[in-house]
Formats: sequence, structure tokens, C-alpha cells
Amino acid sequence: MPVVTIEDPDDSRLDDFRNLTDTALRLRSEHVDGLYMAESTKVIARAVAAGHRPRVVMVQERRLADVREIVTDPQVLIAVVPDAVAEAVTGFDVHRGALASMQRPALPSITQVTQGARLILILEDLIEHQNVGAAFRAAAALGADAVLISARCADPLYRRSVRVSMGTVFQVPWSRFTSWQELRDELPMVQIAALALREDAVTLEEYAPQRADRVALALGTEGNGLSAEALDTADVVVTIPMYGGVDSLNVASAGAVALWALRHPPAP
Repeated sequence: MPVVTIEDPDDSRLDDFRNLTDTALRLRSEHVDGLYMAESTKVIARAVAAGHRPRVVMVQERRLADVREIVTDPQVLIAVVPDAVAEAVTGFDVHRGALASMQRPALPSITQVTQGARLILILEDLIEHQNVGAAFRAAAALGADAVLISARCADPLYRRSVRVSMGTVFQVPWSRFTSWQELRDELPMVQIAALALREDAVTLEEYAPQRADRVALALGTEGNGLSAEALDTADVVVTIPMYGGVDSLNVASAGAVALWALRHPPAP
């Protein structure tokens, strides 16, 4: 693979990483054949293991040996840069020592990612990248087979989402949905359980033992929760019993609690 040392921050070979402000990266990511960023050798390794192709890797000298073990494609440029150059190009401190521009893969269909899935996580309109990344990390750790996200949900492949997830966004199959009717049509044999505060909700400890064999757990925003359409579509509304006057958790934390409770097969 080509390994070059670059000391000029204006070098065109670093253009993939230039000025990675939120707006610039989001606009770039919206293209069908766009890029996303994988930061740190651990995240790059997980992306490559998932079959994603790097385009350029920008790395500080201290991480070069690690990157060369991970990236073996001879067509991928590895650019070794001083810390100051990395910061000048990206606009932030690349303190993890390695940043890769990755070719964004084609998004699979809902049918493809949910075929045979017994535990699915649905995220509706989560706009905070940290929450999306943390939710994917919980999904990977606690046995979710797939994640489905709404059209307005933040991009799981955005740099911050990937970093917070520790690269687990590459482990769990995911896709986007455009409406709850689409989900109902695509998941006719899946019980949709909405996590929400409502008077007719059953507690998680009541629901878990008698849940269906295939469940999709739906989470909404921290402010407004799930939409009325989501609640109308759900087969059951579930709540987590709480104490100390607390009525809610961070959305990713709530998802982790519920996924843990639902991770076992249903009672016979």
C-alpha cells in the first residue's frame, strides 16, 4: 500500500478530511456515494472487518504500525502527518492518532436487515449523534439483531456517532424507514413495543416474561418521546419502573435497560 509523509496541510491528498465541521460533513454524507469518517485504530479495524473500504487513512507516526496491520488494500493511501497538520486540516485535535475516510456502503433494505431477527431496536427522530452512537453500542452489547432508524434520525455513520458507539455501528445491521405504516407492513409478524410513559403502559418486568418471540423495541426523543403515530402503531406500550422521583432516563440508557430485560427467550 502507498505510505507517504505529508507536511503541507494544503496537500490535495488530504481533501477528504478538510474542515470537518458538522455542516460540511453532513452535506458530504448525504450523497449516495459519499464518505464517512472512522476515528481511531479500533474503529477503523471494525469498519474494515465489516467489509467497508477505506479511501484514505491519515495517521500520526505513533499509530502507523497499527494502521498497516489493519489496512492491507494496496490501493488505499496512508498519509503520515504531524499532529499540527492533522489539526490544521480537520479543524480539531485528532488525538486518537488515526482518521480514515471510508466509502459509504449502500444502505440495505428493511427486509434484508430484519430477516430472521428476533430483537430489533427502533429509533425515532433521535437528532443527537451521541445518543445514536450510544444506542447502537447498547444494541450490539445486549443482543439486538437489527436497528431501524427514522428518516429524521441522526446518521449512525457520522464521526461522533461512530466514535461514541466504539465502532459497533458496523456490527449491527441497520436501515432507515420513512413511516410507521411502512414498518407495520414490513414487520407483520413482529410485536412492536413502544417505550413510553402512558397510563395504560405495562411495566417492563410484566412485559418481558410474556412478550412475543419477535419484538421491535421503539424509542423516541428525550424531550417529546415517541410520536402519536408510533404509539398508535405499537402493539403494546411499555414503561420502566423508576424510583426517587425520576420519571425518565437518557434514551440510550433506557434502551439498554429494556434490551437487557428482553434479551432472554420468552418464557414457555
